[in-house]
Amino acid sequence: LPTFTMTCEGNCGQKLDSCSCHPTCTSLKNCCTDYKEYCVEIFPYSGSIFGGMDFIVLGATFNKSSQIVCRFNNNTNTLGYVDENSRGHCISPLLYESGWIPLHISSDNGTTFSRAGAWLSVHTGKLDSQFKAILVNSTKWQYYGTPNVGGALEMTWNTSLVRAERVNIELWGYRETGKPYSDNWQGEWEYLYSLGKDQPNSGFFSFVPKPAENGFSSWELGSLRVSPSTYPDGMWNVQAAWTEDHALAWHLEKEFRQNSTAWALEKCVAWDQLETELPNFLAEIIDCPCTLAQARADTGRFHTDYGCDIEKGSVCTYHPGCVHCVRAIQASPKYAAGQQCCYDSTGAQVLTADSIGGSTPDRAHDWGSPPYNRPPRIPGQSHWVYDVLSFYYCCLWSDNCHYYFKHRPSSDCKHYQSPSTAVVFGDPHFITFDGVSYTFNGQGEYTLVTSERKKLTIQGRTEPVNGTTIKATKLSAVAMQEASSDVIEVRLVSGHNGLEVLQNQKTLSFTEQSWMDLHGVFVFSPTSTNVTVMFPSGAGVEVRLRERTMTTTVLLPEEFRDSTLGLLGKMNGDARDDLVLSSGELVANYSNPEELFSFGASWAISNVSALFTYDSDYLLDTYYHAPRHEHSFIPVFFAPESPEDPLANQASQICSGEGSQFCRYDILVGRSPRMGNATMVSFQSHISLVNDLQPVVSCGWLSPPANGKKEGTTYLQGAKVRFSCADSFTLKGSAERICQKNGQWSGEETSCVVSSNLIGIVVGSVIGAVTLIVIITTLVLHSRKQKRCDIDFSDDISKVYYFICLLYNKFNIGCKLLLPTRNESKFSFFAVFPFQKSCMFRGSNEK
Repeated sequence: LPTFTMTCEGNCGQKLDSCSCHPTCTSLKNCCTDYKEYCVEIFPYSGSIFGGMDFIVLGATFNKSSQIVCRFNNNTNTLGYVDENSRGHCISPLLYESGWIPLHISSDNGTTFSRAGAWLSVHTGKLDSQFKAILVNSTKWQYYGTPNVGGALEMTWNTSLVRAERVNIELWGYRETGKPYSDNWQGEWEYLYSLGKDQPNSGFFSFVPKPAENGFSSWELGSLRVSPSTYPDGMWNVQAAWTEDHALAWHLEKEFRQNSTAWALEKCVAWDQLETELPNFLAEIIDCPCTLAQARADTGRFHTDYGCDIEKGSVCTYHPGCVHCVRAIQASPKYAAGQQCCYDSTGAQVLTADSIGGSTPDRAHDWGSPPYNRPPRIPGQSHWVYDVLSFYYCCLWSDNCHYYFKHRPSSDCKHYQSPSTAVVFGDPHFITFDGVSYTFNGQGEYTLVTSERKKLTIQGRTEPVNGTTIKATKLSAVAMQEASSDVIEVRLVSGHNGLEVLQNQKTLSFTEQSWMDLHGVFVFSPTSTNVTVMFPSGAGVEVRLRERTMTTTVLLPEEFRDSTLGLLGKMNGDARDDLVLSSGELVANYSNPEELFSFGASWAISNVSALFTYDSDYLLDTYYHAPRHEHSFIPVFFAPESPEDPLANQASQICSGEGSQFCRYDILVGRSPRMGNATMVSFQSHISLVNDLQPVVSCGWLSPPANGKKEGTTYLQGAKVRFSCADSFTLKGSAERICQKNGQWSGEETSCVVSSNLIGIVVGSVIGAVTLIVIITTLVLHSRKQKRCDIDFSDDISKVYYFICLLYNKFNIGCKLLLPTRNESKFSFFAVFPFQKSCMFRGSNEK
């Protein structure tokens, strides 16, 4: 077809015959002429999952008569508009999922949706504060109505988030309906009422809350929305600023304010009953790391909990005594549950069995989980409903945490297994999962890790250091995929002063968000020199930029054992078979650089298996249309050692100790002291990581004995726990137990038994009581032939019978006291004795 007939309308992401609508077309300069018109970029590209963000459609042209409708995820429409500069705008909707949402835009009032793009929906807890309304003193909001908490509440917002002179302040509530884990289990947001109407858009609002009327106080979770007052109350998907979701203590019913503790206890007990009826999710969640060092190092499976972050001052509101918490990145497979692990200043795990600040698992993962949209996988809200509100009921609004911790006990680390780690750094040097280190300076694209069992592939691209004058290479890109996940590529940008992340060959921007939920993978990039990729299997890939070189670390959990091949070795704990050629042949001599070079070359990838992006003539010519291993490039195998070398002194100063051979190579062959220094940093970082991930022995939690207490809340090898008993009790078993290297506690199980003198008193009392029963029973046997006795309570014998019955009950002999029948002046009740005697007692109320 002629070029002029090629259009990107309806073809975004495609490569056409004579032009392209693929994301790579901009750099390859082969875009169809209308590419930017139909394959649109937007600004800003992200916003709250609650919606309300006004964003601009870049590149596309609109006219004043255009009637814009924006369709998200093919099922949710919002009305857009054209501004005074003829730019199209969309309003993001309230969604029940996070991540990239397909976007289609119509300019003819929804008749056709010809433009395509994507919108990033963000969990409100991960959203920067500039994009949301702020509850001033949020603790006061969520404790309002409890003792000594009252007065006016205040909120603020960035006025640019709402394009209006006057605004309404609305309360929206969230709840989940239907039977949990059934097909009719649904989450829903609903407009409740307005706190203020036609208020000036000043960025500030305050009010004194009152208990909600008309049944609205039954909504216990919600968010406030600031929206233009020109819209009707509760209109969906309009430009707005939302607060974070929070417990609506401030609008609860009068009974809460009259006695918040009793109100909360009733709710707590009801939740306790509900939990007993729900499936047990604890068995399928991952165990916590044993130490803070492990938790921060295991980046493939755990990530910082934003509610308790050591790098942000350890403000741990829900976990007093802790300095840092992490959450398991992946939700559990069946119930979508989450795991949380918290640690104190010594690095030890804090358990709920020992402290109210202990870490707790979650029935619903805070960050949600694919496919989202329905409980318990709705990001944020499902977690609030099943894990946070109940914490308020039982722990914060009342002192009944034992109910909560019964269903949310901390997971200890007795069965935690650290991941194995391997690294590529410098120009380039390799340390395998089993600790084999070597240098491979091939030029091309190679398999770093492949696991057929786990469907994971990680590939690396190398290029010459400083052009062709130096016979050494360095890593310039890594690409990876697990099963059918998005393909993620991390590569050096032009100039090698930053990292670029691509998702399915399209560049991702982290200018607005540092965390992205993608298809089958998560990516975290807090800076342009730091990228972490996390897969559902627990595999993690860290890429760090140091002095224009990439350091790539791969972490694999124990499930990958005996399943990996590639340049990073065979992960099985045996270094002797670590280096296996793609043909299956073992490298015989790890110290022979030529043999190592042949090993590396064997792992060159093919065009069919390549995961990389080729979006420049250089990449196409150097890699795609050329052999994936450049056979003509022969590197320098050994670092030259010459006293006359001007860099020799610097090499000696910078490179010392373990890993110095890699550093010297990069200085003396790569001709860069800065690269050599970066190589030492990378090597030492890897050694520290390996040390942090060293397995530790846990003996598991020890409970204090009944009627006693314990000292010590650490349960790792070498830890000591001491026991003591309350007054009148004697300690039996070991007074001190030590966690041994075999994972067992030393000594014997500890208990507190009644002291011998107290036993004598108790035994004497029991014997006396039993003797009395025998005597009294003998007295009444004379009436055994009678089936029934009718005794006035004023008679002494009736008191004897009554006392007998009480004693029988005390010692579980079996007497039944039936409920009394009362009127204004008299009462009666039956006692049925084990010797088939039935007596009625009756008397006046005053007796």
